[in-house]
Amino acid sequence: MLSADIPRADRGVLVLFSPGPFPGVQAHATWVREEAGGNIYLVQESKIEAWLCPALLKYFVSAPPELYIQVKPCPADD
Repeated sequence: MLSADIPRADRGVLVLFSPGPFPGVQAHATWVREEAGGNIYLVQESKIEAWLCPALLKYFVSAPPELYIQVKPCPADD
């Protein structure tokens, strides 16, 4: 899920996430702990920990135990 793998990543990316699986999901992350006002998730495919800022709680009442993620290019400005 590195930006180098996403066409036109220099123009931005669209990140979709859900507490449940959805078509096109690319990664599955599980909650590990709270840290520095945000939440740490372990991305299962890469075994990398990722920090998600407190804005996550604008979308969820509390940090979900699991997140399913898809990253893709922003739609073109045609």
